[in-house]
Amino acid sequence: MKTASRNKKATISDVAALAKVGKTSVSRYLNGEFNVLSDNMQKKIAGAIETLKYQPSQIARSMKRGRTRLIALIFADINNPYSIDVMQGIEAASREYGYTLLVFNTNNQLEQEKQILQLMFSYQVEGVIIHALRTHDDNFKQFSLPIVSIDRQIHALNCDVVGLDNEQASTLVTEHLIGSGFEAILFITETINDIQPRQKRTDTFKQIIVANQHCSGEIAELVSSKDQQKMDSVITEFCAKNRGMRKAIISVNGAVTLDISLSLKRLKLEWGKDIGLIGFDDPIWAALVGGGITTLKQPTFQIGFNAFELLYQRMNSDTSDFQNVFYPGELIIRESA
Repeated sequence: MKTASRNKKATISDVAALAKVGKTSVSRYLNGEFNVLSDNMQKKIAGAIETLKYQPSQIARSMKRGRTRLIALIFADINNPYSIDVMQGIEAASREYGYTLLVFNTNNQLEQEKQILQLMFSYQVEGVIIHALRTHDDNFKQFSLPIVSIDRQIHALNCDVVGLDNEQASTLVTEHLIGSGFEAILFITETINDIQPRQKRTDTFKQIIVANQHCSGEIAELVSSKDQQKMDSVITEFCAKNRGMRKAIISVNGAVTLDISLSLKRLKLEWGKDIGLIGFDDPIWAALVGGGITTLKQPTFQIGFNAFELLYQRMNSDTSDFQNVFYPGELIIRESA
């Protein structure tokens, strides 16, 4: 009898032929239905599988049972350290529950996000976790798969939301600086443009400044924090305007904190001495540079893990009211502030 070619992937038919049993018996063996197979038949099938190095298609088997056990994770920007940290929590939960994770990056492009969402049905995913680009987004019209949103409530989309309590976090950051005696504070953010976390962080900042009139505050909204000339100009103007006062900068996220740090170095300004610095997110490098940068640490692993658990409930017919789960941030105080 011929066995499968070494260059050809073995099939269930090849296993059945070598073991001299029917394909149904092989299928039952692969599905763990050993009670309906004799010991002798099990040994023959196991031997054939070993000889042929047969590897069953998990996707095909899952689809035959009506469940692929695939979920999609869609990020606005996978290069952001926040995204990687959240993904670790989602991946850990998906592995614990026996699911496989498909990861997509929209690269901050609305059209790319739309195309990826349209692919979800062809990929046979059971649910979606998304870090969407915008709060108001037509890309989600008539989207029917179970979905959980990270970090932002999407207008007109009924779904669970998991993320940081941005009002609590921004209050913690701003009040720490005011309580530490800083008299002028600059909040630097990338384009807000309907991005809910940035809106809430800056709005809360403004409210606290208004309530503390002995401290001045302003917001600089940059198209891109990578624009070195613009970043240097904003910081230089802020320092000149508030000469003689204790000054500090708040950064909207970890990526912007890095760009601010590079700008301060170019301008020969030392954080913790010439100017205070505090940033949302807690990248590893923040503890290593100089005396360390004060940060607002997000419970990213917990956010990711809980996002999957909420999705799992929806994929298994949970029809309870949708939840908004917002975790408090933790202030990590270092020498920069």
